[in-house]
Amino acid sequence: MADRYQRFASTGPGRLLVRRLGLPNPVPLRRHRPGDPLVAAPVLVGGDGRAVDAVRAVLKAAQVDTRSTAEADARYGALVFDATSIVDSGGLRALYEFFHPVVRALVGCGRLVVLTTPPEECADPREATAQRAVEGFVRSMGKELRRGSTAQLVAVSAGAEAGVESTLRFLLSGRSAYVSGQVVRVGPVDTVPTVDWERPLAGRTALVTGASRGIGAAIAEALGRDGAHVVCLDVPAQGQDLSAVANRIGGSALQLDITSGHAPGRLAEHLRERHGGVDVVVHNAGITRDRTLAKMTAQQWDSVLAVNLTAQERVNDVLLGADVLREGGRIVGVSSIAGIAGNVGQANYATSKAGVIGMVRSLAPVLAARGGTVNAVAPGFIETRMTAAIPLLVREAGRRMNSMSQGGLPVDVAETVAWFANPASAGVNGNVVRVCGQSLLGA
Repeated sequence: MADRYQRFASTGPGRLLVRRLGLPNPVPLRRHRPGDPLVAAPVLVGGDGRAVDAVRAVLKAAQVDTRSTAEADARYGALVFDATSIVDSGGLRALYEFFHPVVRALVGCGRLVVLTTPPEECADPREATAQRAVEGFVRSMGKELRRGSTAQLVAVSAGAEAGVESTLRFLLSGRSAYVSGQVVRVGPVDTVPTVDWERPLAGRTALVTGASRGIGAAIAEALGRDGAHVVCLDVPAQGQDLSAVANRIGGSALQLDITSGHAPGRLAEHLRERHGGVDVVVHNAGITRDRTLAKMTAQQWDSVLAVNLTAQERVNDVLLGADVLREGGRIVGVSSIAGIAGNVGQANYATSKAGVIGMVRSLAPVLAARGGTVNAVAPGFIETRMTAAIPLLVREAGRRMNSMSQGGLPVDVAETVAWFANPASAGVNGNVVRVCGQSLLGA
């Protein structure tokens, strides 16, 4: 899945040509490596809202050099602004005043993060208006920033300030390399567990469907790295690859067709008897059967909906109904930007992936009542064997039509799933986060 254009653009002649012609410039992204610092340079923190003390506490715990005042000729790894104190449109000037003098001082692959109050939780209409306006600022900044930098908005409910650590660590680090222009909502919870940030899933069991290759294998590897015993599930035809993944991460393999009538019951029995239950369930299994609707057969429609959506619902019903998913458990669905924006020739696929988003939104209060969460990732163009088979021109358009001017990697989706799965992400519930480099398609 080599990106030859990106390779050329990184050469001397390539850089010159890109600059002169104004072509997309896909720079190498800063991705997480064990032992890396959270950010590569000092972090400038501004704003005087209710979340700023929590932000400073997170950065101090992560041993990050934090500044409160901009300095001449300084370079910053991240710019973080607490906008929760803005109560009307006039107050939005604070965004300009903070970011305007320093935005060019952001290092390559830097981070811009703004914290707000969820507009629907504001009692005053003018405050709600201003808080919603901040989203437009953040999404625009994601498109203006260059050299692999990202912009994110974190909407923090009143009383949820203590629960922002997991989200800030994810968004500021290289784990969020291909996530930009996103809105993450953090709600209040009774307690936020203390975790070992290197192995937050130690002692827990995770299930990943469709784990034999591609994004599923990367998710299994990330959860295993974070300490979980991962049950890797896929169809029997993928048994050899599945076993290889499970062996590589010290997990276990389960060959099962999740669309079969007995699959949810057998899966629940396996998890209960072998592992005493499960803590994290990642619904990654998915297929495509692309055709325009006029040419699509009923079997092509039914098979995609069965694997990508109905199987997830049936498994959730059994795991929740039989209490196989433990208290505080995590469910993560894999959606797609096709489920947000639609796509020609993918009416079946887009329907199923939009359904995953609906499942997340409808199950969020159910999981919250059990101390758990349900969220979804929505990948954009990710470099896999499937996208490698796409015709060249379509593939190049997919790679370039985002703020990063490049495709993402399976690990980018996996890191986002691992953040959702982290016990410290207890307040992150009902979110759909696009892993798409801020694609120009969709919302």
